[in-house]
Amino acid sequence: MSNQILAGIRVIELGQLIAGPFAAKTLADFGAEVIKIEPPGVGDPLRKWRLLHEGTSVWWEAQSRSKKSVCVDLRQCEGQAVVRRLAEQADILIENFRPGTMEKWGLSWETLHELNPRLIMLRVSGYGQSGPRAQEPGFAAIGEAFAGLRYLNGEPGRAPVRAGLSLGDTIAGLHGALGVLLALYQRDARGGKGQMIDAALYESLFNLTESLLPEYSVFGAVREPAGAALPGIAPSNAYRCHDGSHVLIAGNGDGIFQRLMHCIGREDLAADPALAHNDGRVARVEQLDAAIEAWTIAQPDIGVMLEKLKAADVPSGRIYSIREIAGDPHYHDRQAIATLRSANGLDVEMPAVFPILSDNPGTIRDRAPTLGEHTDAILAEAGFDAATLADLRARGVLA
Repeated sequence: MSNQILAGIRVIELGQLIAGPFAAKTLADFGAEVIKIEPPGVGDPLRKWRLLHEGTSVWWEAQSRSKKSVCVDLRQCEGQAVVRRLAEQADILIENFRPGTMEKWGLSWETLHELNPRLIMLRVSGYGQSGPRAQEPGFAAIGEAFAGLRYLNGEPGRAPVRAGLSLGDTIAGLHGALGVLLALYQRDARGGKGQMIDAALYESLFNLTESLLPEYSVFGAVREPAGAALPGIAPSNAYRCHDGSHVLIAGNGDGIFQRLMHCIGREDLAADPALAHNDGRVARVEQLDAAIEAWTIAQPDIGVMLEKLKAADVPSGRIYSIREIAGDPHYHDRQAIATLRSANGLDVEMPAVFPILSDNPGTIRDRAPTLGEHTDAILAEAGFDAATLADLRARGVLA
């Protein structure tokens, strides 16, 4: 395990649900020791989200792998003092409470930085630590709407839809993990000190909005919902098949477009000079989509159709549900699916560690913890003696 890049780095995770814990999971996958602080009795609400097995979410098994669980009541002064002690000995602290909560608990950035100048603190919130909306609750769905993603996601003329996943949370978690790694590099490779990372859910999504703002600022153009198509880039869409399903075909590169047109028997379109480049194709995208879909509907076998597109070197594919993903040989050959046995003996499949490093690959070191499984061991290591632990537990500070 010492080969892992983050071996020896200690993380205190105070977050709940998705964004902060996802950042911590990413660090744990590459060797960091993650100590997850949970409220006594109930733990992280994610333990009860979605489908449960013997009372515990199987999502929890994936999100909390390789972490250690310590139960501390942060509403009590003694619990806050426990976290301050842990923060003194940590490299990173992650929280995703509403701004002001940590300050109320005596765990502000200024307080923790004074206790431990080397500490790096990741703060994930809906709208960031400052600004007129900072105190508003910010879940992923609200961040997606505020960042402009939800406006784009849907069919023209219909209500916007969500992606079906909490993208605002996980993308904020990834940005947060990136910020932590940058701060670690500055601290350890350049002789710096700890610093605070302010990661807002909406800004993490706004960072991914490609040409939206440049086009609006220059042309006043507002990109509208376009369903399965990719506005301004053609042809690229989901096309109906003989059996009513859809395939994705991306023929938007100049050379790819030529090969696609030859593949579907439309040499006339391949030879049309007005369609040689993307701007010309965008002007006639409806004609091109109709020609491609006429061909996909006429193909009696989707597998054979995709082989034709593959032979023509045209990017294309089926639209997978998780059923197809779980059985696809490419996922298994790449070892993209990991299996972990939970504390109650259940084998749970989950996405494996990513990204893949050639010399220092990440690994899942342990199953997700049961509630408070590591409380005594971690706090004893932090200097709390048995009598103190017993007293704190008797008063409900620990569990």
